[in-house]
Amino acid sequence: MTTPERNSGGLTRITAPEGVAPGYGYSHVVWGTGRFVAISGQCALDEKGEVVGEGDPAAQATQVFENLRRCLAAAGAGFEHVVKLTYFLTDTAHFPAVRAARDAVLSPDRLPASSAVVVSELFLPGLMMEIEAFAIVPE
Repeated sequence: MTTPERNSGGLTRITAPEGVAPGYGYSHVVWGTGRFVAISGQCALDEKGEVVGEGDPAAQATQVFENLRRCLAAAGAGFEHVVKLTYFLTDTAHFPAVRAARDAVLSPDRLPASSAVVVSELFLPGLMMEIEAFAIVPE
C-alpha cells in the first residue's frame, strides 16, 4: 500500500494508491477528522453579482478562488483544509487558467481530491467556470 502523507492540518493524502495511475494535479484520496464544511459552487461574480472577466478564463478563475477563500474564511477554514474541489467548466481550454489560480492558493504538493466536469453552459451568460469545495477543519 502507498504510504499516506499527513500534514499539520490533520488531513491525510494519498496521491497514487497502489494499482492506480498517479493523478495529474490532484490527490486520489484525502481524509481527516473534524468539522465538515461544504462550499457551494462559486462563479466569477463580484460582491454586486456582476460577472468578472467575461471572456477571460484567468480573470474568472482568480475571482472564483477569491470567492472560495472568502467562503472558507466565513466558516473558519482556509485552503489548507480543503479536501475536495469539483470544477464545472464550459471548455477544457480553461484548465490551465484554473490550475494557475489554484496553485496560487494551494500548495501543489498537497492538493485535494478533485473532479472536473465539462458543461454546455452555466446559469448566467459569460460565466466560464464554477468550482465547489469541501473542507475539514480540525476540532
